[in-house]
Amino acid sequence: MEFNVKDTEGEPAGTVDGSDYVWDTPMNEALLHQVIVAQQANRRQGTHDTKRRSNVISSGRKLHAQKHTGRARIGSSSAPGLRGGGVAHGPHPRSYRQRIPVRARTGALRVALSEQNRRANVVILDKLELEAPSTRHIHQLVENLELANGVLIVTGNTDRIVLKSVRNLCNVDVLAASLLNPLAAYAARNLLITEEALRRIDELWGVENMRAGRKALAAHTSIGNNQ
Repeated sequence: MEFNVKDTEGEPAGTVDGSDYVWDTPMNEALLHQVIVAQQANRRQGTHDTKRRSNVISSGRKLHAQKHTGRARIGSSSAPGLRGGGVAHGPHPRSYRQRIPVRARTGALRVALSEQNRRANVVILDKLELEAPSTRHIHQLVENLELANGVLIVTGNTDRIVLKSVRNLCNVDVLAASLLNPLAAYAARNLLITEEALRRIDELWGVENMRAGRKALAAHTSIGNNQ
């Protein structure tokens, strides 16, 4: 698949080839939905908690006689029906984590990237090099490429200068190619991908042999740790 490349001024800067296996995968709504829901569930802390009636500090005295008062039968003031009492069937700390198989996660990522490509939401940038953090430079870049409604910038490696440059910009995020995931790829209004990041994406997920893809990802991770 051939992509048109633009420079930082928004002008054409040639073309680049991308893997059809990554950028032309048929839509699979069930797989994409399953993986995105699992990602969102894994983000939940699960620390919510409510007090049972045994946890409420109250007197154990019976509030009024059981019979002949015309009122409902009731025991202590910790009953769930009373103000300040315990909560019946309330939430308590638990894990919401869902296991996502590697093949499902990588397959959903390819589906998300292909769908963004079909919607013409993918822009390829020749390079993004900053000598120092510059919010103005990134803001001008977004305006030149007409991506002011929101963009996820995908770089080849983690670039701390670019990360610092987008901190004060609304609707602009940065992610390294190796950290790309189905939720981030599909939720982004636009994807601004550098040529280096495009090659890295094709290297990691553009092979039909999943074992070879995992080896490439492990090799990239070890290189990043050594740096």
